[in-house]
Order: sequence, then structure tokens, then C-alpha cells
Amino acid sequence: MKIEVWSDFVCPFCYIGKRRLEKALAEFPHRDKVEVEFRSFELDPNSPKEQNKNIHEVLASKYGVSVEEAKRMNESVGEQARSAELTFNFEQMIPANTFDAHRLAHYAKSEGKDAPLTEILLKAYFTESKKLSDKNTLADLAETVGLDREKAMSILNDENAFADDVRSDERTAQQIGVRGVPFFVINEKYAISGAQAPETFLGALEKVWQEENSTPILQDLSGDADGASCEDGNCAVPHDK
Repeated sequence: MKIEVWSDFVCPFCYIGKRRLEKALAEFPHRDKVEVEFRSFELDPNSPKEQNKNIHEVLASKYGVSVEEAKRMNESVGEQARSAELTFNFEQMIPANTFDAHRLAHYAKSEGKDAPLTEILLKAYFTESKKLSDKNTLADLAETVGLDREKAMSILNDENAFADDVRSDERTAQQIGVRGVPFFVINEKYAISGAQAPETFLGALEKVWQEENSTPILQDLSGDADGASCEDGNCAVPHDK
């Protein structure tokens, strides 16, 4: 079973959804048969790499609400994060453009390190208040998961490196109708939108596993008339009436 997850590193519900999926997978008896692959999605491709606003101000501007209302919205999200055993540090969070982070994630995927890097990038942004649009920061994070720092920096300095991979993921998302993230696709046939409860993920996993691995039951369309056939080593030859 393959689960593709479209997400962004500055999407709070992507981190929460990741944890909830992991909790469901921990209870799923066929966990060793499940592959999880993260795909790129930018919530705001036009977000500047340098911001002079804090996260509350960015949210207030985006939704047309007051800064105080934005803070209350973030507090609500923080409560959901805590329920997933995550800590979101909104007061020190640094708004960021994530295109370079996504390019780095595709490099990590080519080295078999995309899963740990995805976790590190999410934690770096939401918990450790690191600037994901800073290339030195990204190279440091790459090194923590066993990637070569100089190679990572070389890729980050080349704006074309792995850019097509990011755009390809985003085109696919558009083609299949992804409007928001996180968005989960199982075996290219089943979709789950949003940071659903672990029970919802587990139920979906069990349903898909059963449907994909059950023995097909054939519907008999032979009709009422007897048809000639051989059975148990004997062939019944129909006689003219």
C-alpha cells in the first residue's frame, strides 16, 4: 500500500496530520506493507523570502482579521498540535517561502532521506523557530539527517536543481483536484483530505487493505439454461430432446 501526502512545511495541519497518520499506522497490523511518500505543495508560492511581519500579522493580513483575532486562531491551532503531542512556538515562528525547502526535500528523496528530512523541516519551523527560507539553515538541517552539507548547499544555490520535481508534484496536485493540504492519496485511488482523526485514518487503511487484498467474488451470469461443462473429471454431454 502506498500513501502519497501533499503537504507544505509551513502548514500547521500538515504536521498535525502527519502525527495522526503515524498514530494510525502504529495500530495498523500491515504497517510494514505501507510506503509513505511526501509530495510538494506550496501554500503561498509568492511568499517573500524575507518578511518584516510576524506570523500573527501575516495571518491577519491573509484573512482580513485583526492581529488579536489571528492570535486566537493560532492558539486554537496550538491546542490541536498539543493533542498530537506537538509544540508550536507561534511567538518566535518565522514566516518563510518554502520553495527551496521543497527542492531540498527532493534531493533528500534521491538519497533515501526524505522521510527524516520532512520531519526535521516541520519541527524546525513550528517548534525551533528556524528560518526555512535561509539556505544555510536548510543545509544545516540536511546535514543532521546524514546528507552531505556541501552537496546540499550546491543544490540550494542552483535555482534549477530539483525545481522541476517540485513543479511536477504541484501539477499533479492540480490535476487530481487538491485545493488544500494535507491531502492523502492511497494507492492512487482513495483520497483523504485534511488532518483527520487517527481513527479515521485507521478505518481508511483497513478498508483499503480489505478491498485491495480480498478474493474477488464472481457474479454468475450464466442464466437459467444448462450449459455443457466438465466437472470433477467428468464431462456431461447434453442430449438432444
